Amino acid sequence: MSKRKTATNRRKRDEEVEQVAEEGANGDLGALDDEAQGDDAEVVRDGFVLDFISGTKELKETPKELVRQRIARALFHEYGISVNDMEGDSPVSVGGRRRRVDIAIFAAGKPHATEYLRRVVVCRPEPKQNKRGVVKMRDYDQAAKDIEEIKPFFEECEECEYGLWTNGLEFFFVQKKKSKFQVDAEPIGDWPMGDESVGTRDVVSHAKSRRAQPDMLRTAFRRCHNFIHGNEGMPKDAAFWQFLYLIFCKMHDEGAPRGRRRFWAGPQEQFTEAGRNGIQQRLLPLFDEVKQEYKSIFRESDQISLSPRALAFMVSELSKYEFTRIDVDAKGAAYQEIVGTNLRGDRGQYFTPRGAIKLVTQILAPKESERVLDPACGTGGFLVATLAHMMNRFRQEAKINVGAETSEEFESLHDRLRDYASKQLFGCDFDPFLIRASQMNMVMAGDGKGHLYNINSLEFPEGYLPGVKPAKKDIPFGSVDVVMTNPPFGSGIPITDENILRHFHLAATWERTEDGSFRETPKRQGSVAPEVLFIERCLDWLRPGGRMGIVLPDGILGNPAAEYIRWWILKHAWVLASVDLPVETFIVEANVNILTSLLFLKKKPPEVLKREGMSGAADYPVFMAVAEKVGFDRRGNVLNKRSPEGEELTRDTEEIETITVGGRKVARTLRRKEKILDNDLPEIAERYRAFRRQHAEPGK
Repeated sequence: MSKRKTATNRRKRDEEVEQVAEEGANGDLGALDDEAQGDDAEVVRDGFVLDFISGTKELKETPKELVRQRIARALFHEYGISVNDMEGDSPVSVGGRRRRVDIAIFAAGKPHATEYLRRVVVCRPEPKQNKRGVVKMRDYDQAAKDIEEIKPFFEECEECEYGLWTNGLEFFFVQKKKSKFQVDAEPIGDWPMGDESVGTRDVVSHAKSRRAQPDMLRTAFRRCHNFIHGNEGMPKDAAFWQFLYLIFCKMHDEGAPRGRRRFWAGPQEQFTEAGRNGIQQRLLPLFDEVKQEYKSIFRESDQISLSPRALAFMVSELSKYEFTRIDVDAKGAAYQEIVGTNLRGDRGQYFTPRGAIKLVTQILAPKESERVLDPACGTGGFLVATLAHMMNRFRQEAKINVGAETSEEFESLHDRLRDYASKQLFGCDFDPFLIRASQMNMVMAGDGKGHLYNINSLEFPEGYLPGVKPAKKDIPFGSVDVVMTNPPFGSGIPITDENILRHFHLAATWERTEDGSFRETPKRQGSVAPEVLFIERCLDWLRPGGRMGIVLPDGILGNPAAEYIRWWILKHAWVLASVDLPVETFIVEANVNILTSLLFLKKKPPEVLKREGMSGAADYPVFMAVAEKVGFDRRGNVLNKRSPEGEELTRDTEEIETITVGGRKVARTLRRKEKILDNDLPEIAERYRAFRRQHAEPGK
């Protein structure tokens, strides 16, 4: 079990992705790579991207091009505009000069000619963040010079009705306004869908919302947070909570009949004083209702303190989307991105990267009948990932694809998910602010009544915090089927409280015996790293045969001084798997330069402990893997799979697009190519499943 590792001394992935105590299976990895790439995999030249609109054209990978590709996807996925009606770098004659539109959108099914041009998009590179990780958001007046770039197309193209200027973070939507002597670009809150005009949204509380694309949802969250932080003079944490108050209002409002909703903004409301005041008058009573509904989360003193201008901006931004219809995974990713930049603490609170969370969930694969606990839940990453995992299982059982379900099927799936969460999902954390953040994450994922307890898990079942009493009733030791967690860790935050240490075997001083094992002595250690105690505490919570996955610093699995810990683990649990994570995992998403591993254990029942105490433990196969790539480098740049010659590989994909034919909607399949993310973690999850098909879990 002991493994010495450094960032520069890791064996090659094809030699170490799977090591098995019996019958090694290393040779299969190459075949799996070939399958992932495909026999007919094509390549994209280095420094180029595949054009989403054409599906085949290679374009130079510039900051502006990355913005354009993201917007083209959003136009297709969110607005329902067919790629057949789009054209990149479309030439238009303006004032006798030939100018190109970054994305031109033509009337459905019509030739790509100037007389059929209906919408234009001007794209610019995404602005750089300041030292605080924030971009100051401009309003329409401040961006007037940029928006002027759209007017010539309005003037030249009679039927061109809408425009968008964007740098990927700022979005300025405009509609043509004609007067007797001139043509202007009038601000509007959003574009209509592909088959609508702005006029169809005059009764805005009845208007249908968009299904967010994951990238665009994260962008919307960033826009809101940046606007508050950059324009309201609030510190980042205060801006964060204001943002979450509005998320709660949005989720709560979606439960009302469409005609009685209050979380909406008319096309022009955010641009007039009367309109902004109207939005505020709708929202403040709505938040009062939210506080009554979620008394365990909100205090009576909590208030929306945003200016009418900021409030109108955020309501206009968030009301575009139907949050309850957004995939759980996408909402969790967007939420975690905002949380990670605001609530990262200095007491070892390193928020778990999404890739690691997903791998833990896939390997442990909790069942609907199993109780799941995260005793250091932070902002709820593992809990929401469990909900996403369950939703995927429910969809597979019902043979329903994401986005293709009827309203009845959708409600049925989410009722089942809420029922699961209310009975089987539990989280604890010492920090009350993180408990609130986790509760909000759970609400956004679709469950508003999660079992979350403000306790010190290392003190439990003792302690003074308010969650101790209900936690003793709901999750006593030995009652949980699955534990997944990323505990606070590090030598800078040791546990020194004797009242805590006296309850842990691993807090004792251990001595080696003559036969090479270890013996617990009466002497206690003066301080112990919290992650060591969390290993024992997680096993305390598990029922016999229960499973756990825990993020640990590499020292526990490799340092000679920690050998007694490894011996104790092997005595009390079977090791199901160990996965080394590259340093990039935590550098990019948690800003922490540390080598970590994922350790998966299964608690031995008392009868097994008794039998092994008499006759010794039997050997069993253990899955071990090393992830060398997680889809991005240390600077956060995306890494894609490459051919032996160094060129990026692509694979064929299928997407369903909806078009209007003869006044009715018709779905058709759109086949395209996309690059392949160079990420070992999904592959490791699949290899683990294959390993378990060959080797049953110990204890079964």
